[in-house]
Amino acid sequence: MAGTSAPTRTKADLLERLTTLCAVGDVSVDVVEAALVLSALRRLDIDLDPYRTHVATLNSEVGARVQHGGTPPDALREVLINAFGYSGDRETYDDLQNADLATVIDRRRGLPVALSLLWLHAARAQGWACVGVAFPGHFLVLLDADGTRTVLDPFNNGAALEPPDLRRLLKTVYGADAELRPQHIATMSDRDVLLRLENNIKVRQLRSGDAAGASTTLERMTAIAPDRPELWFEAGALNAQIDAVGAACRAFDRFLAVDAENPPSEDVEVSAARAKARRDATALLRELRRRLN
Repeated sequence: MAGTSAPTRTKADLLERLTTLCAVGDVSVDVVEAALVLSALRRLDIDLDPYRTHVATLNSEVGARVQHGGTPPDALREVLINAFGYSGDRETYDDLQNADLATVIDRRRGLPVALSLLWLHAARAQGWACVGVAFPGHFLVLLDADGTRTVLDPFNNGAALEPPDLRRLLKTVYGADAELRPQHIATMSDRDVLLRLENNIKVRQLRSGDAAGASTTLERMTAIAPDRPELWFEAGALNAQIDAVGAACRAFDRFLAVDAENPPSEDVEVSAARAKARRDATALLRELRRRLN
């Protein structure tokens, strides 16, 4: 999406902006703005203003459809699918562009979670409750508007999914014996939605052997959720793998500090896993610091 000129900004500025956006609470994050900042972290020279204008247009058009009598789900479909042509990218599903919101807006194609950001934002702009659904292997949204709760699939033309549809979708992921359970349609916080977006990129980078790229993606993930110790541990391990010793030490130090701030778990297995992670991080830190000296 062509713009005029991008403002002067640094990676540090953008990471700080991302952390600030995500610090307002688990549910009330401006997911589109945060995702556009993530796009800018991948391309520092990108001008985000045209994308913000486009999103505002989507929101306005959805509102206009509702004023003319459309139901909330139909209004979202009419604008995002029919008027602006957003769809799931089945042909090049694993292309990293499908998880970059700015590029998704340019191409009108993307992964389920990336497309869903626009649906979440447009719905919330109308005052409707809309959250992400942590369905296995396929991101969905739950719209609560006008007294009706509807699970929608932005990747598949905004289809409304009833329990039988969800069961069929689950069986395509887990096999014919899988049964739909409450955890399969649990809602997600906005920060977890953004983490899922970035995790799509990280997984593909690791699969292709791009450990350095995955480390950079983890840096963005720790900016989204700096209170998640597991992210800091993974960042430390990955930086150690690519011989970024200083970055690995900083990540492990941060892991130990954040983990110490979290309350003890009453779950024996979780408590044991945390204790092992602390021992591993401490041992790795000693080894890494020896390499620095």
